[in-house]
Amino acid sequence: MSFSPVNKNIGRFRWRICAVLFLATTINYIDRNVFSFTMLDPVFRHQMLGIPLSQPLTDADMAMFREKMSFLDSIFKYCYAFGFLLAGYMIDRIGVRRGYTVSIGGWSLAAVLHGLVHSVSGMAWARGLLGVGEAGNFPAAIKTVSEWFPRKERSFATGIFNAGANVGIIITALCVPFIISHLGWRASFIVTGAIGVFVLFWWLAVYRTPEQHPKLSPEELAFIRQDGPPEVEKVVKWRELVKYRATWAFAIPKFMTDSIWWFYLTWLPTFFNSNEAFSTKLDLKQIGIPFLVIYLVSDGGSIFFGWLATKFIGLGWSVNKARKVTMLICALCVVPIVFASMTSSINLAIALIALATAAHQGWSANLFTTVSDQFPRRAVGSVVGIGGLMGGLGGALLAAKVGFIINTGGYVPLFAIAATAYLLALLVMQLLSPRLETVKLPD
Repeated sequence: MSFSPVNKNIGRFRWRICAVLFLATTINYIDRNVFSFTMLDPVFRHQMLGIPLSQPLTDADMAMFREKMSFLDSIFKYCYAFGFLLAGYMIDRIGVRRGYTVSIGGWSLAAVLHGLVHSVSGMAWARGLLGVGEAGNFPAAIKTVSEWFPRKERSFATGIFNAGANVGIIITALCVPFIISHLGWRASFIVTGAIGVFVLFWWLAVYRTPEQHPKLSPEELAFIRQDGPPEVEKVVKWRELVKYRATWAFAIPKFMTDSIWWFYLTWLPTFFNSNEAFSTKLDLKQIGIPFLVIYLVSDGGSIFFGWLATKFIGLGWSVNKARKVTMLICALCVVPIVFASMTSSINLAIALIALATAAHQGWSANLFTTVSDQFPRRAVGSVVGIGGLMGGLGGALLAAKVGFIINTGGYVPLFAIAATAYLLALLVMQLLSPRLETVKLPD
């Protein structure tokens, strides 16, 4: 079984563009996820609480720390949410090349600033700026895929670049604890943030639109444009897009399921470090192992479920049936995660979480692709921006309460929410867009 739909006689330069998107997404997730591992560092905890290092932290101190981290996490997500909307608007108007450049540069600078602050209020500013900058990644990447790939390859291409999220988390889990242990928590932000500069230069060197790219063969350009020539890039206003049920068929499932992914990213290190149900717990030096397993499996899920929808379409299924059957499989794979919060076995918890995160990435790849399935290219960035706003708001609302929920009820309620969210979200999508029909926008 081959996972690649590449035809060697056509050319494969479009996959180089996909490789840049993969690397940018990897760096994007490294920068946003450093914070969740820094939360385990005793020096960071003391400094954020304003308590001398010589003074041990009490249970009350740790409860307060979790509340403060929930606040910081929600700040990032609120800014990410509204930044997503602004990013989609910006990218549809100034183009992918310039828009992605602004985004990568902005989030890299904000990531470095994390290492220079000394208080919760300073960290809140850094988290907010990071959220605004990082919001440009997915609107830019999804629009790039819509420009560079025919419809039948888009979910596979999206699955590949979306797998960069998992690679970023794996690199963070393996490298950031080492950096913190040897250089301190500040260095972890500064070193990882500086890497974005290299991605920025690669993006500027490689990206052009297909029609303008000197290295793209006529045969590959014809293959990319098999669904029709590029349309006139007329701006579509948000107030027009929110009238369409297809917009909400994307945005509401984002609201319902992005919060689950955000919870994984921020709180899984703390879960493995402090869950009362576990017979053994993991410290900062041990935490990289479960994340290596979880997000390698997640990478496979992103690529596999992106490929699976493409395979179904190749078998003659409609785009609607292929996407939704794949997303149903993903939703069912998440259900068992509720038991991860109840078991005393870390190994079983890792396996259940790995299955759920792989399913989420497959779900996300296909959900993103429904935008380019239904909307013309000129509206893709803005629709993804609206969905990102809703996803970020869902994540921020849950993030603001995570510390309180853990302090009062443990992790079971949070994993129960995760187990049901995807099935409910798919039901909403089906009700709003039963056929994934192409939206005809006014001229």
